[in-house]
Amino acid sequence: MVKVSIVKGVNPQDMTVKALDMIGANDVLASDKTILIKPNYINAKHPSTGITTDSRIIEGVVKYIKQSALNKVIIGEGCGLSDTFRAYKVAGVDDVAKRWSVDTVDLNKDEFIECEPVNPLGLKRVKIAKTALESTIVSVPKLKIHASAGVTLSIKNMMGVMSPKGSMHRGSLSKNIADLASLVKPSLAVVDGIIAAERHETSGSPVEMNLVLAGRDPVAVDAVGAAVMGVPPRSVKHLIYAEQRGLGTYDLGQIEVVGEPIEDVKKIFRR
Repeated sequence: MVKVSIVKGVNPQDMTVKALDMIGANDVLASDKTILIKPNYINAKHPSTGITTDSRIIEGVVKYIKQSALNKVIIGEGCGLSDTFRAYKVAGVDDVAKRWSVDTVDLNKDEFIECEPVNPLGLKRVKIAKTALESTIVSVPKLKIHASAGVTLSIKNMMGVMSPKGSMHRGSLSKNIADLASLVKPSLAVVDGIIAAERHETSGSPVEMNLVLAGRDPVAVDAVGAAVMGVPPRSVKHLIYAEQRGLGTYDLGQIEVVGEPIEDVKKIFRR
């Protein structure tokens, strides 16, 4: 059984540390690679809107890693609709980075390497930030609905490491998401469900949830996240394709949820 944790509470930083403890995140992070914390900053809106990753969740991830005396940590994103460093500032990431002596990088300005997925479903080749290819990735997305993909969670969050981002919308977005994730699969997924968003990924309505989800299988975490929003995981095509590619499982019957049960925290989000 794949394990996914759901923690409900009032202190996002402590909740994040607890969620990571519950799924044994140390085992995944103990490597020689740099650890890249990849939040979701599609734009420079404040996390209270439900659109962008709460910096308190990022700080919880940083705290967990630092307390475990693991390797170098960086926070990296390639913002899609705004300046990345402005997005960091609005979300409070600058303060987190300063407190913990962590570097922040704009992946849009990184060196890009052209990659070809093995046996692609749709994405024949893609340019990916070198930093992402060389790091252990912790994907830290927002819990929110997506207009065309159904949900946007940890594996779709990897669009921030590629260029040009618009190329993902050529052909099947769902197949392209799975192909991209096969090249830059997160080793950990930590979902910010403090203030989530229904209806739309960039201009949605905020929904107070006060949750943090975590797991070592990003597909499983996304399946649980979808279920928490009232979206059947089997209806999210990129999760089906990701499982076909061997990236994880979306089958809730194969996932052990620890902490809060899905049914106790679930809300039906407007699509």
